[in-house]
Amino acid sequence: MDLDLAGRTVFVRGSTQGIGLAIARRLAEAGARVAVNGRTAERVQEAVAALTGAGVAAEQLIAAPGDVTTDEGLEAALGATGDVDVLVNNLGVFGAAPALEISEAEWQRYWEVNVLSAVRLIRAVLPRMKEAGWGRILNIASDSAIVTPAEMIHYGVSKTALLAVSRGFAKDAAGTGVTVNSVIAGPTYTEGVQDFVYQLVDPKLTWEQAEAEFMRLHRPQSLVQRLIRPEEIANMVVYLSSPLASATTGGALRVDGGYTDAILP
Repeated sequence: MDLDLAGRTVFVRGSTQGIGLAIARRLAEAGARVAVNGRTAERVQEAVAALTGAGVAAEQLIAAPGDVTTDEGLEAALGATGDVDVLVNNLGVFGAAPALEISEAEWQRYWEVNVLSAVRLIRAVLPRMKEAGWGRILNIASDSAIVTPAEMIHYGVSKTALLAVSRGFAKDAAGTGVTVNSVIAGPTYTEGVQDFVYQLVDPKLTWEQAEAEFMRLHRPQSLVQRLIRPEEIANMVVYLSSPLASATTGGALRVDGGYTDAILP
């Protein structure tokens, strides 16, 4: 299968660690020029160094720091990138909290970061993609969009909204050669998730024990019965970013380890 993305410029929002960093690496390995984004120049430079240390050519990487939840940060990040052929909305905040203790301010923060900032980025890049007759927009959602977790309903609601955002903009881009999709990521092993797991299980357990206990108690529906690795999410993103995925749009594609049972439209 030819996943060649040579000549394409990709902006990966929130790509200094975890899933975003794995996505940036896989896209670069497929030949794309990748804009690495994080809130600070220091974090972005650390991520660029990690990618070049892993064998990615420096000329394939663009340092694009900027807090894209703000107008100034969005302008700075996209200004450093130039024309975007593929947008990957990866950034998201999450954390465990009892449902009745989630403040209105926290609800608003999750909505702003996980939903509205993704919308702003789409609005910024979609018009040029339409004019060019080619583009890919991918929003990284979560199994929590389908199976709302009791321990973080504010996160689940924001990811459910992101599915609607993807479907709606796919309809807006109909017939233009631009595709818009969601990737439903299951429970994935990242630095942030490791901290989250230890909020829910005995912190004295080894990581191997903690992962197994978390899956047993809190994600028993998983068919792979383990946390997904970031590279497994990235593999799906590269395919959907490629010319081969030209007939896949408006969809919610799962890399969830068989966690969700719902049939999605």
